[in-house]
Amino acid sequence: MDGVLVHEGKALPGAADFVRTLRDKERPFLVLTNNSIFTERDLRARLRTAGIDVPEGAIWTSALATAQFLHDQVPGGSAYTIGEAGLTTALYEVGYTLTESDPDYVVLGETRTYSFEAITKAIRLIQGGARFIATNPDVTGPSAEGDLPATGSVAAMITAATGRKPYFVGKPNPMMFRSALNQIDAHSETTAMIGDRMDTDVVAGIEAGLRTFLVLTGSTQEHQVERFPFRPAEVVPSIAELVERI
Repeated sequence: MDGVLVHEGKALPGAADFVRTLRDKERPFLVLTNNSIFTERDLRARLRTAGIDVPEGAIWTSALATAQFLHDQVPGGSAYTIGEAGLTTALYEVGYTLTESDPDYVVLGETRTYSFEAITKAIRLIQGGARFIATNPDVTGPSAEGDLPATGSVAAMITAATGRKPYFVGKPNPMMFRSALNQIDAHSETTAMIGDRMDTDVVAGIEAGLRTFLVLTGSTQEHQVERFPFRPAEVVPSIAELVERI
């Protein structure tokens, strides 16, 4: 999503045309994001404000992937959650109970305000035997004033206190792409991934067996590609170059 379709709330070149063409040609697709703060409805509204019309059902977040993973692991389980509506809603919709009392999991997601009290509770529950899950490993997130600490940074603090590392569900874990494939009944051999980051999007796409495209409208710049021990199938200036190839 960010760096491919939008940047700072504005549509990137070709983004609206790309999504419109996918829908006109009835190509199944999902817009992926590691951001676990927002629900699909929230993200659809944000994209529409930028002039990009994406159905709610075509949005797949790290929160949704995490909820699906937990449902597959322990159906009808319980969790103590640090996060916003995107995460709590996703867990609720798969039948999870949100509790502070002897939960199966501690689930850490993104939030605008990390509470010291909540982090302390998470540490004590993990020490008491709860399994530790995090939506994504991103250590910082963007804001108008600069970087903010994100899920990965808070997870590291909890790990330092407990000696327990979380299982990260979101990118670069290929689990997120595999769960996305299942959502649209797609196969890796006939699916492409378009992303803006070599260290999350491209590596996860490769490990999930997808054809990978790197666009240069986000995090990774062209001169940085050679630093990585893996390569995308193609590097293109923006998603605009891919519209005619749908």
